[in-house]
Amino acid sequence: MKEHRPEVADVIREYGAAYRERYHPSKEQRRVLDDLAECRTAALGGHLKKYSCGHEVPVYNSCRNRHCPKCQGAARANWLQARQQELLDVEYFHVVFTVPQELAPLALQNRRIVYGMLFRAVSQTLLTLSRDPRHLGAEIACLAVLHTWGQNLHHHPHVHCVVPGGGLSPDEERWVSCRDGFFLPVRLLSRLFRGKFVAELHRAWEHQQLRFHGNLRELEHPKAWEGWLEPLRNKDWVVYSKPPFGGPQQVLKYLARYTHRVAISNQRLVSLDDGRVTFRYKDYAHHNVQRTMSLDPLEFLRRFLLHVLPSGFMRIRYYGFLANRHRAEKLQRVRLLLRDETSSTENLPSIPDAPASIGEAPDELEICPVCKQGRLLTVARIGAPLDRPPRPWSFDSS
Repeated sequence: MKEHRPEVADVIREYGAAYRERYHPSKEQRRVLDDLAECRTAALGGHLKKYSCGHEVPVYNSCRNRHCPKCQGAARANWLQARQQELLDVEYFHVVFTVPQELAPLALQNRRIVYGMLFRAVSQTLLTLSRDPRHLGAEIACLAVLHTWGQNLHHHPHVHCVVPGGGLSPDEERWVSCRDGFFLPVRLLSRLFRGKFVAELHRAWEHQQLRFHGNLRELEHPKAWEGWLEPLRNKDWVVYSKPPFGGPQQVLKYLARYTHRVAISNQRLVSLDDGRVTFRYKDYAHHNVQRTMSLDPLEFLRRFLLHVLPSGFMRIRYYGFLANRHRAEKLQRVRLLLRDETSSTENLPSIPDAPASIGEAPDELEICPVCKQGRLLTVARIGAPLDRPPRPWSFDSS
């Protein structure tokens, strides 16, 4: 019998009730707790599948919550398939924008506002600096992905950006390439990013759009606010431009790893024993050494739920000539300028394999675990229990 590996859902099922009683989670967090606890269980219904050899097995439905570690495979594969058609045969760059840790508590109390201004500050920084004729003098494109976690599950908001190495000239008559291996000056990116974010943050405070609770309540007063904001204006903000990917093959591999991540994968969990949750993490402060950390289950759930996004908040966004409103026509123009009118993706690798959600894997590929020969066929649908209590909310988790 294969030993069961601990999963986030196991922690929720065993300790979720105690967590609710102590921390009184938000509506979005309650939805995550419920969905993950029920994912691929009889509570969501499913199908009865029968192998041609006669062996039967129930296969239960996925919750499809975007914060679920088990439900990202199919969504990631579909999303990557669409992105494959948009890749260009140029060098790509990876730029990471991180806000100072002093901002993390304020961001937690104002997720939608602060994460939104983070996206705006990042996109405006990249687009403004790249349009400057002293640097690139072109309209670039950017795919930006929000991550809010560090390896130890602490709150660490940052945005990963994937940027083609060049852009459209102002008259859209030329493709302007970056210098080989160089995108934009990191120090200038950092200063411009800091200025734009701090300006947006101060405007939000002036218009009373920010909420302050607990230790932050004093920031409602002008003198305290200015005293808190001034050090942020004067410190260096971290913008990291990683070495270029190279061509689109490397971009696809990167996107497969980063775009549909959740705060922690089930593969990183080591044990759930003796009232402790143990998981693996990379210690970035010590050359990415692999270590393990053990937490009280309620503390583990608290950290995990810090990263639940507001309902409807988009964590993957597109800017420049990849912006939704004119993506098709501008991509066509770019390909024409790159003399690639057919497709820039003809020679790209296939989409990386993603673990299919249970109940969604192709039947003809599933082989009986008992006889190793029988093929899997769906023979009946399993309905969700009729006595399952209704939930007091209904919002999209995608």
